[in-house]
Amino acid sequence: MVSSGIVRVLRGLRGQPKAEPPEAAATLARYGPDHKIRHLSLIDILRDLEQPMLEWLAEHTTMITARRGQLIYTPGETREAPFLLKPGSVRLYRLTVDGKKLVLSTLEPHTVFGDMPLAGQQMYGAYAEALSDCTICVLGRADLGNLIEAKPMVAIRLLETIGQRLVEAEGVIEDFAFKGVPGRLATLLIRLSGADGVDEVRGHSHQDLAEMIGSYRETVTVTLDDFKRRGLISVGRRHIQILDRRGLARVAGR
Repeated sequence: MVSSGIVRVLRGLRGQPKAEPPEAAATLARYGPDHKIRHLSLIDILRDLEQPMLEWLAEHTTMITARRGQLIYTPGETREAPFLLKPGSVRLYRLTVDGKKLVLSTLEPHTVFGDMPLAGQQMYGAYAEALSDCTICVLGRADLGNLIEAKPMVAIRLLETIGQRLVEAEGVIEDFAFKGVPGRLATLLIRLSGADGVDEVRGHSHQDLAEMIGSYRETVTVTLDDFKRRGLISVGRRHIQILDRRGLARVAGR
């Protein structure tokens, strides 16, 4: 469930300087006013901004916190506003008619997400869930428009980010159209291991993997056991070691 504090923030976006919720205000009090500015400067679409504009953003964004497993927004609470993810990771997903999760994207720190029609990204019908403890700044739609008008490079960075996600989404759609569960799972394992630059995947349960490829946990477990039997991987608790990347790539159709 979305916390009442986050709901109040989403309902209160009016393009004015924002007051922080109590938990976020305590964080600012502990680390000082530069804490928020420092994190904003690391956000991918804001990396070209100078100090005065970052200070303006700090005044016009609301910092919220979300604990691991907490929903940041649901279909009923989505607003036309970007969320600037600082520390933490977030999973965006939809639910099928039979209640199965279909993961749209897993986002790492220092990026932007949310419902942004002006940038070609609409999240109606989607859920955002904190995969770890998160700190997030919320920017109103009017403030985003003012920011882009003052600093057009932000729009270019935003389009770069959304464009990359579209490329990734097209790859997922292609996998669903042309690959069975073994091919999709092999592709996912290669992608997840490539993100860390090592031949292993850590921190994902069989249920997590199933949700990322639109399958069932039992099917993923059987497929992993088959990969293990063929000498492609070894499997531990939330840990998969890739033993034969070329062989796994053949299963993935690469």
